[in-house]
Order: sequence, then C-alpha cells, then structure tokens
Amino acid sequence: MDQEQVEYVATLARLRLSPEEREAFGGQLTKIFSYIEKLNELDTSNVEPTSHVLPLSNVFRKDTVKLSLPQEKVMGNAPDRDESFFKVPNIIE
Repeated sequence: MDQEQVEYVATLARLRLSPEEREAFGGQLTKIFSYIEKLNELDTSNVEPTSHVLPLSNVFRKDTVKLSLPQEKVMGNAPDRDESFFKVPNIIE
C-alpha cells in the first residue's frame, strides 16, 4: 500500500499521522489486505449466505403474563416521587 493510499484512509478516519505512523500503518494495512485476498481464494460457491454462524432461529423466551410488583413497593425505592411517578432532576434547561 503506497503512502497516498495510507493518507487517504487516514483522512477518511480523520486521523493525523506522523511520517513514522504512516509507515507503520501502511505495513499493517498491507498485511490486512493480503489476508483478505487470501480469504477471497476460498471456494464459497456451495456456502449459503448467513447472518449468524450458528443455525439459530428465534431464541427469545415465551412472553408470559405475570403479576407485577405492587406500586407502593416499587415507589418505596424512589428517592423522590410525585404521587405515582419518579421525580428526577431536570437535565434540559
């Protein structure tokens, strides 16, 4: 990878690189791209595209109706409240 390409990638990433860093990152990017090229040599024609490495479908638990905590018990933990609401400090002026 030449210095112009390294500078272009650094600009995209909004990085200011010293000449030493440009040299180091150039070598690292070259190794990364050569690894990607090695992966491109694999025959993936019989591999089905997937969004996950494991064959998972819906792994969520079933929704079940349960009793909630009583409101007074929940509000008992509130440091400050206004009737049945938690009061919190304003964060927007």
